[in-house]
Amino acid sequence: MSAETRKTLRDAWSQTKARLEQAGVEEAAADAELLLLHLLGKSKAELLRDWREPWPAGAGLDAAWEELLRRRGSGEPVQYVTGEQYFYGRRFEVGPQVLIPRPETELLAEAVLLEADRQWPAGSGAVPRVLDVGTGSGALSVTLAAERPTWRVTASDLSADALGMAKRNAAALLGAEERIRFVQGDLLEPFMAEAGGEPIDVLVSNPPYIASGEMPDLQREVRDFEPHLALDGGDDGLTPYRRMAEQLGRLPQLPQIVAWEVGAGQAEDVAALLREAADWERIRFVVDYAGINRHVIAVR
Repeated sequence: MSAETRKTLRDAWSQTKARLEQAGVEEAAADAELLLLHLLGKSKAELLRDWREPWPAGAGLDAAWEELLRRRGSGEPVQYVTGEQYFYGRRFEVGPQVLIPRPETELLAEAVLLEADRQWPAGSGAVPRVLDVGTGSGALSVTLAAERPTWRVTASDLSADALGMAKRNAAALLGAEERIRFVQGDLLEPFMAEAGGEPIDVLVSNPPYIASGEMPDLQREVRDFEPHLALDGGDDGLTPYRRMAEQLGRLPQLPQIVAWEVGAGQAEDVAALLREAADWERIRFVVDYAGINRHVIAVR
């Protein structure tokens, strides 16, 4: 029996971890596990159960494995390699046409659910109209529609490719793409009064917020693979917020809740833009797992 035949799944994980470390992958151990789970179609519990089982032979598995390792070793994010990312407990399809949903954005979804439930309590019969601007994979819009099935949710994006992926995620996770209305357009332009837009009660967005000059210094996985359209926020990273704040007054009505994700150190500036745009009962920040003011929530 050859050494290759005797290789166990644990051996494969260990060898992969070392190979990814040599390629400069920061989370080599976790990514090696994710790639194994993806290739073998196993759950984590099943992988641990089968840790000492031999590496499967044949069926082109070795070639497929080498291709996965090549892609991840080149810097391609593991989420793009596997084609999936979990968000709020649901599996979302992701690819290079959309930003990879981050754990901190789950806190934005939680904040919106909390604030909206205060304004439109369950059983009141009131149904908020929710707009997710720059939906990408649909992580926020699909999550809100799934958590609150009665809400009227609209998702927009400038990218037609991103909207296509968001529609597929809506169909897979909600059972019907039609549960969400999808609109292609730039920020709030399709929803302004002069464009025939309908009133919006809740405006949520995770827009691009990286300053243009900082783009070359981003981690290679982000800089070389994630869509710059979803990353580059202009000279100071605040261009999308500035534009949306200016557009708020041109909507059919001012939203009762505005909830935006922001970059590190941007929360105060974004809050100031909102204060200039309208009078709010309160504006608060949501702190992320790293202690950064990551979300700005304005309520009236």
